[in-house]
Amino acid sequence: MRSALARLAHLTTNKATAWVVLAITVVLTGAVMVVGSSLGSASSAPDPLPADAESARVAELQQRFPGGDVLPAVAVVERAGGLSAEDRAWAAEASQRWAEITGNEVSPPIPASDGEALIVAIDVDAEVTGLDLTELVGDLRETVDADRPDGLTVQLTGGAAFAADISSAFEGADLRLLLVTAAVVALLLILTYRSPVLWLVPLIVVAVADRTAAVVTQIVADQTGSGLDGSTSGITSVLVFGAGTNYALLLVSRYREELRRHPHHRDALAAAVRGSGEAIVASNLTVVLALLVLVLSVAPNSRSLGVSAAIGLLVALLFALFALPAALSLFGRGLFWPFVPRDGDDEKSRDGVWFRIARAVVSRPGVVLAVAAVILGVLASGLLGVKVGLSQTDQFRVQAESVDGLETLSKHFPPGSSDPVTILVPADEADAVLAQVNRTDGVDSARPSGESGDLTKITATLDAAPATPESIETIETLRSELAGSGALVGGSVAKDLDSRNGAERDLMVIVPLILLVVLLVLFVVLRSIVTPLVLVTISVIATLAALGLGTWMSAHVFGFPALDVSTPIYAFLFLVALGIDYTVFLVLRAREEAAEHDTVDAMVMAVGLTGGVITSAGIVLAAVFAVLGVLPLITLTQVGLIVGLGILLDTFLVRTVVVPAVFALVGDRIWWPAGIARRHTKRAEEAVSDPR
Repeated sequence: MRSALARLAHLTTNKATAWVVLAITVVLTGAVMVVGSSLGSASSAPDPLPADAESARVAELQQRFPGGDVLPAVAVVERAGGLSAEDRAWAAEASQRWAEITGNEVSPPIPASDGEALIVAIDVDAEVTGLDLTELVGDLRETVDADRPDGLTVQLTGGAAFAADISSAFEGADLRLLLVTAAVVALLLILTYRSPVLWLVPLIVVAVADRTAAVVTQIVADQTGSGLDGSTSGITSVLVFGAGTNYALLLVSRYREELRRHPHHRDALAAAVRGSGEAIVASNLTVVLALLVLVLSVAPNSRSLGVSAAIGLLVALLFALFALPAALSLFGRGLFWPFVPRDGDDEKSRDGVWFRIARAVVSRPGVVLAVAAVILGVLASGLLGVKVGLSQTDQFRVQAESVDGLETLSKHFPPGSSDPVTILVPADEADAVLAQVNRTDGVDSARPSGESGDLTKITATLDAAPATPESIETIETLRSELAGSGALVGGSVAKDLDSRNGAERDLMVIVPLILLVVLLVLFVVLRSIVTPLVLVTISVIATLAALGLGTWMSAHVFGFPALDVSTPIYAFLFLVALGIDYTVFLVLRAREEAAEHDTVDAMVMAVGLTGGVITSAGIVLAAVFAVLGVLPLITLTQVGLIVGLGILLDTFLVRTVVVPAVFALVGDRIWWPAGIARRHTKRAEEAVSDPR
């Protein structure tokens, strides 16, 4: 790798070739943007349903039935004190307008027993998705305002309305996310570099990388037919911005260091590329390969995220290795004004805060490690009793008419009326299955609703609202009691149950594979067996602590009722992969310093020299993940919260305290089976023991 990095350094920092690199970057980026200009943005709802799930089979078979390829929407009409004859007449007229908009039949108004409400079932074509569905549902809602009697409340809920509200909430979210992320990164770069000019170069490069990655991932999704949902797009953008900024921080920090050793800024930049390139590539590939493990997930949204985020990070890597050095090479030392590093300046004081912390840790590693273990254990205890699974009404952080409509419906009808259960059964078993369904606890009513060939469709209304623990339990009971009859239980509640089961399967399968991939990458990068095993073990413990802390805060500070089914696996992936990032930066620098120091002193040097940049990088990445809170779903807020807290925990506790303490306890054996060829010099002997 060193020879490849040397050639890369020459290519990107040489005066003539740097311009060529930038010109090629501009041309290729422009071409990508032109191709992507005709593509739409990702705005659909995440799809966590495994393709082979029972509810997915029901959805496929249901298309054989008349009207089987539709998604239900329910209009809830209410007047406190009772509906008038005028209200009922208006509802009948509105039903006709809804039928004209959808091109499908609608049910006649169904009155509630209390006389204060009625519902109208509206079928929406299932192939209408994303912004098209948002527009269609918007038209249905707009027609409500035509001649509506004063004081009459009309709300649209049901599966189609929920999907439309999620898509609508993501509309424009990409731009909001980009603007807020860019502002956060700009502020942190200004504070880190303490320069009114320098921050612009990495910010522009990373911003262009982010937009390029967004278009490339959309092109790949369109070509493969996988599609992108709004959450995948948002998380990918955060990863590209966060990781790209971290790569820039590492390179610029090493560049500043090398400017004190070289008279010409291009020589210093070339040395910085050679010195930081290995850590940047190792960090990137660790995260990319961990992300690609998600292609083995049973959930379509997880597979999509794995591919999209991996592509985005590879784009960020290319910009960091080619465009950023080439852009920096165009400017001299003045780019760092007003704190311009000069050739021959004293190097960073060996008595700085990070050196003092590192010396304190390695002087009493056993005690320090014991205290850290207690802290991590207490934080991990937040996972005890954790609840997983959000109902439909708990998904949103913003007001949604579909949520309000379901609450209104639940006051006058069985809550399950908005989204009934679909059961497909062989025709010769239909009567027995129907009787059994009507006897099942949690079922309000059930009726035959169609036939196709040798299959009969039964529609069941549950007592509980969709996606609540009670409705999930009823689906499990139905499947248990109908086992052996050939019946298949589907519908939105069943899809939610199958999605949760898929998430549990992924936790059992994907998490170990992620750890294995990270371990194998570290074996190759560090050329050691002991070091990767130690680092992955530390990372798992820190990840559990971060999950515990984030889960506790999610419930007790933010008041979220449960974790979404996708949150644990996403959080684990990002915490392990990104947490290893900073440790790789640190350990590679320790190995470099070990050529002139023993292992303990090398770790002190590594912490002292990289403490500032790794801390800045951690704060940037944590802040960028926190920006996910601007998006409308609780899932993304939870991922941003847990990952952000975990990165800060890794930055300030794991990298600063735990890793140096373990290295101090293990000593030179940490590098086994690789050895360290040391160059014993007077400078090496004095650098750590005599701080200046």
